[in-house]
Amino acid sequence: MEFRFKAGRVPMLVSMPHVGTDIPDEVAARLAPCAQARADTDWHLPELYGFLEEMGVSVLSARWSRYLIDLNRPPENTNLYPGMSTTGLCPVDTFGDEKLYREGQEPDEAEVQRRLEAYWRPYHNQLRAELDRLKAEFGSVVLWDAHSIASRVPRFFEGKLPDLNFGTADGKSCARGLEDAIVDVARAQDRFSVAVNGRFKGGHITRHYGQPQEKVHAIQLEMCQCLYMNEAPPFAYRPDVAAEVQPLLRAMIQGAVDWVQKRGDA
Repeated sequence: MEFRFKAGRVPMLVSMPHVGTDIPDEVAARLAPCAQARADTDWHLPELYGFLEEMGVSVLSARWSRYLIDLNRPPENTNLYPGMSTTGLCPVDTFGDEKLYREGQEPDEAEVQRRLEAYWRPYHNQLRAELDRLKAEFGSVVLWDAHSIASRVPRFFEGKLPDLNFGTADGKSCARGLEDAIVDVARAQDRFSVAVNGRFKGGHITRHYGQPQEKVHAIQLEMCQCLYMNEAPPFAYRPDVAAEVQPLLRAMIQGAVDWVQKRGDA
């Protein structure tokens, strides 16, 4: 299977495009030693969001590592943040600016296209199919794109990132009412810092599928990994720490579900 998927019973889909760690042997053989750690993985999100099945939320998560192909980049490999440093559709370097491939082993355009068809497209076909199913049943649907990142990555931002970083493509990927329903819950507490459309405005998934005029609303949450895990190898999950943020995550998810269910096909 090219991804992991479980259909739910409420009008919401949570996508986890960067949790995968698998790399095919023929690609792994071309990678530099630094790739072994898979340091740029969105570690342990299925565990952190383990309450979703009980809530009836559909969940789609990646099997394959972003080092093989990045499911949250556009197929044309355009830069989502023009003028800013970023990694591409088939990354050739890590967040730490280390070269991912051995000398002369980087993927050429034919290889990029092969990976696009073999690994990127199946995930997006499933994502589209589930959004269509939920919209047909409920009239409207919410797509929550779940991400996490080390709290300090000098290549991408200065200092420490806020704890919870919401992206709605500057308000274009979802209705303002949905954004408020989620962010108001986040801001009702004072333990975790919050940013909206700051350094992270939403990647390809949020920007492409979020079409509020078509009653498909998308929001991305990029959260600091220190909220639930150790950020140093071997990147261990910390259930004691995670337990502090999980009630807030659950409340925000419930706020989104409540909002879309009240709106229905309005």
